Amino acid sequence: MRKLTLQQLESTLWKAADILRGELSSTEYKDYIFGILFLKRMNDQFAAERKQKREEFIKAGMPEEEVEQLLEDASIYETFYVPKRARWEKLKKLNLNIGPELDKAFKSIEDERTNSELIGVLTTANYNDKEKVPDKKLSQLLLLFDTVNLANDNLENDDVLGDAYEYLIKQFADEGGKRGGEFYTPQQVVQVLVNIVKPKEGDRIYDPTVGSGSFLIQSIKYIREKGYNWKNVSLFGQEINLSTWAICKMNMLLHGAKGADIQKGDAIRNPMHVDGGVLKTFDIVLANPPFSLKNWGKEEAEADPYNRFPYGVPPKSYGDLAFVCHMVASLNSKGRMGTVVPHGVLFRGGAEGKIRTGLVKDDLIEAVIGLPPNLFYGTGIPAALLIINKNKPQERKGKILFVDASRGYVKNGSKNKLRPEDMEKIIKTYDEFKDVDKYAAVVDIKTIEENDYNLNISRYVDTTEEEEEIDIAGVIAEIRELKKQSAETEKKLNQYLKELGFEEI
Repeated sequence: MRKLTLQQLESTLWKAADILRGELSSTEYKDYIFGILFLKRMNDQFAAERKQKREEFIKAGMPEEEVEQLLEDASIYETFYVPKRARWEKLKKLNLNIGPELDKAFKSIEDERTNSELIGVLTTANYNDKEKVPDKKLSQLLLLFDTVNLANDNLENDDVLGDAYEYLIKQFADEGGKRGGEFYTPQQVVQVLVNIVKPKEGDRIYDPTVGSGSFLIQSIKYIREKGYNWKNVSLFGQEINLSTWAICKMNMLLHGAKGADIQKGDAIRNPMHVDGGVLKTFDIVLANPPFSLKNWGKEEAEADPYNRFPYGVPPKSYGDLAFVCHMVASLNSKGRMGTVVPHGVLFRGGAEGKIRTGLVKDDLIEAVIGLPPNLFYGTGIPAALLIINKNKPQERKGKILFVDASRGYVKNGSKNKLRPEDMEKIIKTYDEFKDVDKYAAVVDIKTIEENDYNLNISRYVDTTEEEEEIDIAGVIAEIRELKKQSAETEKKLNQYLKELGFEEI
């Protein structure tokens, strides 16, 4: 039997988008497609496991009636149990009132006590909205997904499902434009940050603005690629948007990261990863918070019970450093973090200047890396990567690495994109931590203090190219030669015209 490839599954998912396109915007219809994809995956894996259990019980000599009864015991299944109401064989035959039946199916899955990890995940979309998704469209979706078997044994490799899901997330981000940035960080940026902080087996990894979960997923991929046990890590995240939270939960499960602790809510106003009134701390923190968020929670921060703002509270109109302070407070004593920030946080004064001064004086900042413009959805401005390390190696103490990687990219449609060689150069420069002409500079904290704790990359990395000296005498000689050649050409042309009987020019 031929197994399902990533290309085949991507093609099916894009056909699903084609069915709904026009009726809804991509930010709306993504929830419907993700829901049905997850429902089909659950059913296929459940059916495969159920078949295997049945064979085991029959082989053990159990009566058929007893086997059927035992197969409805949710506790015997390793993945998820699918109640009768939500089984694919029943749902795919529907042709009337499909929406209400799908809503009931999803609710029944969430209500099943053994599926506690799915509570709230599958009921974010309302399938019973005939204006948005008429029965005809839902029927087409069910028939389309019926053509693929998403059980583990039918997939070409373990990554097919997760990779296809990430493909779909990116396509929705491309279509969603500015809105796409709310749940998607370009994969190249994610890979660079993960390769810089280097998560390892046994780490506790956290993202306070988790979006669709790409930093957490890339972290476990990195650990696996290094040959270590990627299942021996603990993943944590928080997401304010309900629909995006559900996408993230599904993303974790489709990548085999069952048990990831993904919470709903605002990480600044109401951090969910606390223990006895104290913030939980982590080995690795990675995030791409919203740029320059207004109304981020300044009033709550001024009375913060978690002591997250020792250097002062950021201004009301710029929430960037609020997230940085939350992340620093969420690091354990040896923790490392990487985050995306707009360049303004590197040089703006006032409250932000005081926070920046505190971070530099406490020797927490390890690197500041400037990225090319137009990489991110929702903004064309260039961003920077801020790397913080609470356990700097001795040779890096009292120093900060500045990298200007703003010119290393390729145009990709309406956006720019880091090429593999651009990514490799950034990571290599960080790892080697030394000056690179026109690209990187290692600067001691005393020099930064003399610059009023301004972290603007251009202050420390000189990227200007020396202008070549112009040889004036040579240029004059060339002009004279050209004039001479021009005069000779004109003389020959007039001679030719004369021979033809025309006037000279």
